[in-house]
Amino acid sequence: MTTQGERTPTRGESREDRAGQRVGGGADTGGPKGRGRRLTARRAAGWIVVVGVVAAGGWIITRPMPGDYIPGLGPSSKDNAGTPPVVGAAPPPTDPGALNVDNIFPAQRPVEVGAYKARRNGLRQGENCAEVLQDRAQDPLKDSGCQAYLTVSLTGQDRPVLSSVTLLRFADQATAARAADALRAKPGAVAFILADTTIAPAQAAGSAKPGGEPRVEAVGHYVTVTSSRPGADTRPASTTTPAVGGTPAPLPPPATGTGGGTEQELDEATRALSYAAGAPFVWM
Repeated sequence: MTTQGERTPTRGESREDRAGQRVGGGADTGGPKGRGRRLTARRAAGWIVVVGVVAAGGWIITRPMPGDYIPGLGPSSKDNAGTPPVVGAAPPPTDPGALNVDNIFPAQRPVEVGAYKARRNGLRQGENCAEVLQDRAQDPLKDSGCQAYLTVSLTGQDRPVLSSVTLLRFADQATAARAADALRAKPGAVAFILADTTIAPAQAAGSAKPGGEPRVEAVGHYVTVTSSRPGADTRPASTTTPAVGGTPAPLPPPATGTGGGTEQELDEATRALSYAAGAPFVWM
């Protein structure tokens, strides 16, 4: 008599053989008698390795990185293709006081100060601080002890404002304070760089709006110079609007304070980015 699911024993088969088949799940027809599908030490080690590799791969894929468009998947191809232009050589990574742009103004995520947001464009960097000047013939930084500079262009995300931030490094706080005083005495001495790292034409004396005046701050043994200008005119290149009744009408002038940045917007951008530039150096 057999129970359901149990085959009829063949002649010569012992009770121990049948019990082993029930427990081990059946004999392995390719191996010696009595060898069931048991979990051997070698199989256990193999499964541990497989599970470990899968877990490690999942951690690498899902681990978020700064600048990820989707957390864990890395920056998008759009971001990688639009890397901001750089002019000059990066400081050596072993320099503890280096002006590292990715620590201050990262390229893959916006700079946020309060309600203001801006994204980094191009940058210039180097050790010859005279390169930041609009007119090198009038050098307020001569013999100032400036060791290195970093100039970054930023664009407001929600406001039509373009900003330029320059950071200068000095040996100590006293030297930085004297250099800041020299730059305040000559407004506009530090050049304004555009998104493509080119230097913008100097503004005529008295033409800058109050909000567009450079803001010079000495922070630790660093000096920050921040200024903002209205964004580019977004009107079409044509000088006329579509014809109305067969007669082309001239384009209206750009609205003051709506398409190119108001004085309040310029001042807000300058203050926000000046704070962001100096914050890392408050305790240095």
